[in-house]
Amino acid sequence: MEKMKRVSESPKPKVISINMDAAFFFERAVQSLDRFHYDKALKYFRRAAEYEQDNPVNHCNLAGVLSEMGNYEESNRILQHVLDVIDPTMTECYFYMANNYANMDSFELAEQAVVRYLENDPVGQFMDESEEMMEMLSYELERPAPLTSIKSREGLFEHDKARALLEEGKFAEAVRQLEQIVKKNPEFTAARNNLALAYYYMGQFEKAMETIHEVLEIDSGNLHGLCNLAIFHQHFGNKAELAELAALLRKTFPYQHDHVFKLATTMGILSEHEKAYHLFKRLLKAGEGTSDPCLYHYAAVAACHIGRFAEAHRLWKQVEKLDPGTEISKFYLDQLRTRTTSETQPTWSYHYHLPFEEQFRVLEKSTQGIPDQLKKDPLVRSSFFWALRHGDTDTKLQVIQAFGLIADAEVRDALQDFIRERQEDDYLKKVAIFVLRSMGIRDPLPAFLENKDTMVEASPYSPQLPIWDAKWQRVMETAISHMHKRYDMIQQYDLEILWVEFLTKIYPSVPKIQKSEGWAAALEYLIAKMHRRAISYQEVSTRYGVTVSTVSRNVKLIDEACGLREKMEAIFPKFPSI
Repeated sequence: MEKMKRVSESPKPKVISINMDAAFFFERAVQSLDRFHYDKALKYFRRAAEYEQDNPVNHCNLAGVLSEMGNYEESNRILQHVLDVIDPTMTECYFYMANNYANMDSFELAEQAVVRYLENDPVGQFMDESEEMMEMLSYELERPAPLTSIKSREGLFEHDKARALLEEGKFAEAVRQLEQIVKKNPEFTAARNNLALAYYYMGQFEKAMETIHEVLEIDSGNLHGLCNLAIFHQHFGNKAELAELAALLRKTFPYQHDHVFKLATTMGILSEHEKAYHLFKRLLKAGEGTSDPCLYHYAAVAACHIGRFAEAHRLWKQVEKLDPGTEISKFYLDQLRTRTTSETQPTWSYHYHLPFEEQFRVLEKSTQGIPDQLKKDPLVRSSFFWALRHGDTDTKLQVIQAFGLIADAEVRDALQDFIRERQEDDYLKKVAIFVLRSMGIRDPLPAFLENKDTMVEASPYSPQLPIWDAKWQRVMETAISHMHKRYDMIQQYDLEILWVEFLTKIYPSVPKIQKSEGWAAALEYLIAKMHRRAISYQEVSTRYGVTVSTVSRNVKLIDEACGLREKMEAIFPKFPSI
């Protein structure tokens, strides 16, 4: 039976309406570009721009097609219209214009445009391309481009400079710059991490911990932040927190070189030496830093801690080749040779410098002062700053004396902060003031002495003396000028204290000082005796150009006024006679 056919009562319309808007013409333009039909794409982008005249993207697309067709001048006219009239924030237009100018061999104009792009674009979408163009333009124009800043890298230049200061051991200056960077760029975690380290190196542990928590609030998985936090937990003795974090870091296997290096050094500091060893070896096998003696040293230290002494010896021999002038490889190779026979336990330190006590032994033997390389070594400097805040009295005295030899702006700031500390010993602060004066600082210094805030004038600290005579100053300066290279800072300071004490005891009946050399010679003689150094009246009188009787008479006057014999005999029962 034949099927019945029915006609639909409401047939569907055969004509589909087209919404001729900007989106329609944009899609047609893109389709034409895909087929390399630039003439059609140009027509469609013009129509899109006509429909949405305030949309800068349509105009930029139109300019792009014109550029592809070689109509660079018209393209730039449209791009300039976008910047002048439609949207001045479309800074990528400068990059497009630079390309057009370059294609027209207008290199000066291309340079102006790309510089404006780099200095004004906040995103840096075309950063790599712009750097390539800058290199090409510098070659064509035979000069570097007049670029002063890169907007999209705002803070990076400053951060690199601050990081360099940190690496040079200039911690206070690095802190000032990093604090400014973080204030301008709160999300800049790298700057915050380095700020935390700078605080830590300066012994400002609470600030360091607070700053690292801020990093992890911004990025909870920040590896540098987690490593720094682990080190801080170790310092504070937070065993539970450290155990949890160390377990996480043991299971971490980073890919990037700087992350591997950071984790390796951190695990070494945390005494996770097996993990540290494998990470350092991984870096060496990958060829990363194979010309860097530090990396071989770190691997050698890790090897020692896990009993791989032959491997450590091989690694330190490589350090010796890469850094032949250093005492570091020699020190550790000596420790390897004597580790089974030496009475003292070997010290395997990850820091690429001599242990703190060894540094002072080297300095005591040196007649040239602190070498420039040692002055600039950030780990050496950080150990000094650390010891000034947290060492015992003898160590702090050694640091203050070493600072007198370094004598740079960073040291000056550290000592000026130190003399204002309320909990520090007055004797240490007076030595620090003496060192500051020896550095040439003559301005009054704010200090906390004898339980009160005071201003210390340029003359020696002598609160019991109502005046300070120029002749008294000349005696002291004469003695110190003669003693400068043969006596250390502490002995020179003791000379100043002895002279001030003598004048205070006999004031106002101070002897008439005809010749400063006679009194200076007596002071050196007494200081040498106090520090058990071999000296004779004949030797010191010859050095100062005065008679033995003059020196002897002045020594007796100072001794009687200050009671030196009794003081020294109390300290040294067999103290040699004055």
